[in-house]
Amino acid sequence: MSKAFASQGDTAEKKTSFTEIGDGLWAFTAEGDPNSGVIIGDESVMVVEAQATPRLANKVIEEIRKVTDKPISHLFMSHYHAVRVLGASAYGAGQVIMSDTARAMVAERGQEDWDSEFQRFPRLFQGHESIPGLTWPTTTFSERMSVYLGKRRVDLMHLGRAHTAGDAVVWVPDAEVMFTGDIVEYHSACYCGDGHFNDWGDTLDAIAAFEPAAIAPGRGDALIGDEMVHAAIESTRDFVDSTYRPAAKVAARGGTLREAWDAVRAECDPKFRDYAIYEHCLPFNVARAHDEAQGIDTPRIWTAERDIELWKALQG
Repeated sequence: MSKAFASQGDTAEKKTSFTEIGDGLWAFTAEGDPNSGVIIGDESVMVVEAQATPRLANKVIEEIRKVTDKPISHLFMSHYHAVRVLGASAYGAGQVIMSDTARAMVAERGQEDWDSEFQRFPRLFQGHESIPGLTWPTTTFSERMSVYLGKRRVDLMHLGRAHTAGDAVVWVPDAEVMFTGDIVEYHSACYCGDGHFNDWGDTLDAIAAFEPAAIAPGRGDALIGDEMVHAAIESTRDFVDSTYRPAAKVAARGGTLREAWDAVRAECDPKFRDYAIYEHCLPFNVARAHDEAQGIDTPRIWTAERDIELWKALQG
């Protein structure tokens, strides 16, 4: 392979930041690595996204303990991906929440995703020996539910398919702040390998309709203020469209995956080549775009073996 597979060559530790994005609301970010969020209520704390391992989760907990000693009662995962959920055991939360669809995806493809992501992101899985197994929710919801951290209401909502079929967001109405998971990214490539390109834009519209004062995105800096929020939503939209549109044109004329790859690179490289995890994501994004354009609605399951085969075909 001419390039290190996925993120195997990314061995440098990232600088973490813990940014207050509203009253008692925090974003844990790490230069393009997966983010987490913290919601401090009257009586307890909700964490949004668990991180990949208990070791990484403890970095989030260290930051929480600098600002509150309230117990962590709830852990929310926006979707099923291993880098988001496998650190869950560190928090000791009584309630672990996902959407119904996200839980179904753990059952359908959670182990395969774990094996795949472990191979793609070795740095993120340092301390993997302490992962007790797949993360299963104690509570699920279909379209919407509310959690009360004392008087503070936290709304959990499935607004539509995007990064995965089971994506859900967190809305804190008293502060007008949203935690979007990987539906919105900032100066980071969108991972679309399990995505739904034709739905993603509508889901972004649904997020924008809330007019958030701030967003904690899936990757990248915390987004504070209308200008930054709008820029991130539109950049995400552009990334998704710029990936799907060229691949769909190739698929419409019966073109090959390699031709789709060349077309997507021609469109995306000038705009996004400097984004975090861009080269990592690109083969998986193109493969999924080519599939969806051919009418394959449910993303095919990624396995460690399929990952390597695709990488050799496109990035080799």
